[in-house]
Amino acid sequence: MRRIIIRDYTLIEPFAEPARDLRILNKNLWLTQRDLLKAYYSHTTEVDTLDQLAEHIEQSDEALIVYRDNLFFNAALIDTFMKRAQATGRPCQIAFRATDEARGVRGDPSIERHALQLCTGITRRDDVTYIDDGKEQRGAIHVADIYYYPAGPRSEPVPIVVDTISREMGYYHIPSYMAVNKGDLTYQIPIRAFLSIESWMHVLMANVLMGVFSHAAEQDARMEKSRLLNIFHWTKEDWELFPSKLAFSLRAFGEKINPLEEPWRNHFLASRSLVKVGKRCSIDPTAIIHGPTIIGDDVYIGPGVVIANSVIGNNVNVMQGSQIMLSVVSDRCFLPFNAGLFMTAMMENGMVAQNSTLQLCLIGRNTFIGANNVFTDFNLQGEPIKVVHHGKVVEINLPVLGSAVGHNCKIGSGFVVYPGRMIESNAVIIFDNDNNLIRKTVPGHDVNDVDLKTGDPRRIVYHWPNVYSDPANDTSAPEVPPATNQPYVSNGTRSGPRQMGAPPDNGHNTPAGNGDNGVITMSVAHHQSSVSVSAT
Repeated sequence: MRRIIIRDYTLIEPFAEPARDLRILNKNLWLTQRDLLKAYYSHTTEVDTLDQLAEHIEQSDEALIVYRDNLFFNAALIDTFMKRAQATGRPCQIAFRATDEARGVRGDPSIERHALQLCTGITRRDDVTYIDDGKEQRGAIHVADIYYYPAGPRSEPVPIVVDTISREMGYYHIPSYMAVNKGDLTYQIPIRAFLSIESWMHVLMANVLMGVFSHAAEQDARMEKSRLLNIFHWTKEDWELFPSKLAFSLRAFGEKINPLEEPWRNHFLASRSLVKVGKRCSIDPTAIIHGPTIIGDDVYIGPGVVIANSVIGNNVNVMQGSQIMLSVVSDRCFLPFNAGLFMTAMMENGMVAQNSTLQLCLIGRNTFIGANNVFTDFNLQGEPIKVVHHGKVVEINLPVLGSAVGHNCKIGSGFVVYPGRMIESNAVIIFDNDNNLIRKTVPGHDVNDVDLKTGDPRRIVYHWPNVYSDPANDTSAPEVPPATNQPYVSNGTRSGPRQMGAPPDNGHNTPAGNGDNGVITMSVAHHQSSVSVSAT
C-alpha cells in the first residue's frame, strides 16, 4: 500500500509554522501520523495540490491511504476507519454523523462541539449516501480528508461513518457564576480522536481534550466494564475484559503492600499499569503521581509535586511543590518550585518559573515564562471568550480558555494575561509599570529611631511611588485632607487620605520633593540598565 500525503502549508499562529511541524503529545504531528500508519504502507508520496492528488490516484492501481498532513487522529480512530474501509472493498472517505433534525439524528458530540470550531477542513454534506455500521444510509454527515483506495480500478469514494465514542467529562459542582447550567463546564471527550489543526486552539485541544483527557476517558470506560455488582447483566465484552481487569487490580494491590516498592506508588492510580516511568528517573517519595501518566527518561520530580493524567517528556525537571494536571510537558522543560499547569501544553525546551499559573494555555518551544505570572481562562463579565483567527476576532464556544505563547519568547515577571490572547514568536516582554515597579534603591529610615510609646521602630511609609509618611521630617498625612489633597485610590478602592505628589514625568528623572510636603516622586528612567532591573 502507498501512503499519499496532502501537504498543508497554512501557518498556525502564533508559531508561524505549519501544523505538521508542531508538537502534540511531545511528538511532531508528522511523526505521529507516520507511526500510526506504518503498519499499512510501504511507500510514500507527497503532493501539494488536489490536481496532483487526482493524477496519482488515476495513474496508480495499488492500494492507497491518503490524508492531509494537518489532521490529528489517534490509533483507535485510524484503525477503525481502515478496518471498516478495507471490509467494504470500495474507495472510502472518513465521515462523522451530523445533526439532522428532520431525520431525528444526533451528530457526533466531539466533532460538532469541539472539532468544528474555527475549522474548514471538516465540511458538512447534506442528503448524501454513506455507510454506517455496514449499511448504506442517506442523510447529513461531516467529511474530512482521509481516504482509502483498494487496489484495482478507481471509483468515487463513499463516506464511511466512524463514531468517536464521545464521553461527557468535566466539572459539575462549581459556582453558578461560572456555569449557569449544569454541564456548561464539561467537554465531549472522544475515545477515537480527530481534529483538523488550523488554529492554536486546535493544537491545545489535540494535546489536552483529544490527548491526555482522551487517555483518561479510555481508562474510565474500561473500569466501568465488568463490575461485579452487575455480573448477571454482563455482556460478551464484559466477560472478555474481566481477566485483564482482575490482573490489573491484583497487580495494583500487590504494589501497594510491597514494602520494597517505590513509596509514591501507594494508590492504585499510581500503579505501574497506569503510571509508566522511563529510565534513570528520580522521583521523591512525597510526590503524588496518578495515571494515566507517561514519564520519559532522565526526569527529576521533587518533593510535594502533584502530577495527574499528564505526559512528561525526557530530561524534564519538576521542582518541589509544582502541580501538573491534564497537561503535556515536552522534552527538556524546567518547572521551578510551585509552578502550576492545568490543561496546558508546553513544547520542548520551555520553562515556567516559580509561582506562575497557566490554565488551558499553549506554550511554544524555547520559551521562558517568568515568575508570578497568571494566565487567566475565564471572563468575569460573563461574555463569550474571543480569539483572533486569520486576522479576525471570533467568538468560541468554550466557557474557559487560556492563551498561546509562540516560540523563542521571554516573558518577565508580574503579568496577568487575559483569556484567548496570543503572544507571537520571538517576543521579549518586560514589565514596565511605574506604579508597580521598583527601579532603584528605595530610601529607608534611621534604624536607631524608636517610637518611645510603643517601642517599635519608626518607618518611612510609601504609597508607591510617593512617600505617605516620613519620620525624618516628622510629617504624615492629615486625617482630614485639605481641599488640595485627594484620597489615595488603589485598584478602585479608597484606602485613606494622602498628600499627592506631582505625577511622574515619564521618560525623565524627577527629583525627590523636599520641604514640608514630605513627598518623593520616584524617577522614571528608560535606560537599558533600568529596564534590565524590571525583568528580574
